[in-house]
Amino acid sequence: MKKSRIRSIQRFWSQLGPRYLPFADGASEDLPLGRLLRLSLFQISVGMAAVLLTGTLNRVMILELDVPATLVSIMVALPICFAPFRALIGFKSDTYKSYLGVRRVPYIWYGSLLQFGGLAIMPFALLVLSGDVQGGPAEIGVVGAALAFLMVGIGMHTTQTAGLALATDISPVDKQPRVVALLYVMLLVGMFLSALILGYLLQDFSAKRLIQVVQGAAVVTVVLNLIALWKQESRNPELTRHDVQHPSFRESWRTFLAGGRAARLLIAIGLGTAAFSMQDVLLEPYGGEVLGLSVSATTMLTALLAGGTLLGLGFAARHLSGGGEMHRLAAVGAMFGVFAFSFVIFSAPTGSVLLFQAGTALIGFGGGLFAVGSLTAAMALARNGYSGLALGAWGAVTATATGVAIALGGGIRDVVSALAVSGALGSALSDVWVGYSVVYHIEIFLLFTTLAVIGPLVGDRYNRRDDGQEQFGLAQFPG
Repeated sequence: MKKSRIRSIQRFWSQLGPRYLPFADGASEDLPLGRLLRLSLFQISVGMAAVLLTGTLNRVMILELDVPATLVSIMVALPICFAPFRALIGFKSDTYKSYLGVRRVPYIWYGSLLQFGGLAIMPFALLVLSGDVQGGPAEIGVVGAALAFLMVGIGMHTTQTAGLALATDISPVDKQPRVVALLYVMLLVGMFLSALILGYLLQDFSAKRLIQVVQGAAVVTVVLNLIALWKQESRNPELTRHDVQHPSFRESWRTFLAGGRAARLLIAIGLGTAAFSMQDVLLEPYGGEVLGLSVSATTMLTALLAGGTLLGLGFAARHLSGGGEMHRLAAVGAMFGVFAFSFVIFSAPTGSVLLFQAGTALIGFGGGLFAVGSLTAAMALARNGYSGLALGAWGAVTATATGVAIALGGGIRDVVSALAVSGALGSALSDVWVGYSVVYHIEIFLLFTTLAVIGPLVGDRYNRRDDGQEQFGLAQFPG
């Protein structure tokens, strides 16, 4: 191929990226788009693990392996045990001391190994948990599945926190929020592609196929993360000297929360994330149990959810590029969520699969707006170069809220559905869909609460009166 032809192709792709990929303008001369996209491969692996844990495997465990939804919710929510430590992980990577001069790579690598180990033992643990394997105490399946989910969860938290911090390290200060947002886009791309591939591979479900798919995902995780890390972090022994003095985590955390703005934002992020996450473990079982969708069709719902989120990210990119306000963007996402869950609720009594699919896509769209708005706002809170702490705090709140919401969602669904089917709620509420409906109504309430909390932050300011007290009214409410 002639050199002129090669240059034309390179020019085409370099123009295509910034034009159609949300936040691709986060690339710079020091961090070209190709290198940035290669780094983002760690987000692809995290997205794949997220689809397995909260999408494909929860449907398989509940319907194909006949595991109680409450136990499934607890398993999926197990990573919450480690989620609060994400801020500490970010801080430790900020202040890591090493003779090699690297701060982020060790954390990303250990996280990758934990993801690999968890996925490697997970299919066998699930088969034992379901009772398909004879011999040995039944508790082995519970312990094995819990260990597998916990290992994958810890690996995801560690890899993602250190990876996002590395991205901010190697990008210019003015580009950092958009670089992190681009990496979030790639997380959704990973979820979208993984949902499509996993849905196709699990069309003919069997125990052997489950083992092949999940362990194949373990291998792909290590390969992607190795490629992502190759020659990304420059060695800087001066930065990681053992005699360098850093403030303690408690001091840094107190400084981060000073003024109240960060605390209010983190509360809003927690409420909004819980609102969008409570249905994660229930969306596919809802489609299968209430609307009669197949395994492949319900797995495709994850792809639809991720596709809606990508559309939301594209809108967010245009909004922020035009000087839009990040807190208002998050509030608009919460409002879209209210309509989305209303669609899902009404899909059951009307029996409309189309309405259910539209609601699923809108959940993704509203969640994308909320995530980008809140993530950009969290990055704006970073002080004195402690990007790992800011991103860790955002990740700790989102992951913790997600885990608590998922656990509560499954438990509420089981309890209410059991009461409904037994007739304890009356003849009008005697269907299994009632349990799902209660969860979706709670999510709508949480979204309205999120709007109330985030209101004073709209306008990129923390509104106070002359006496220093916070003020909040209709003028400050996002519209």
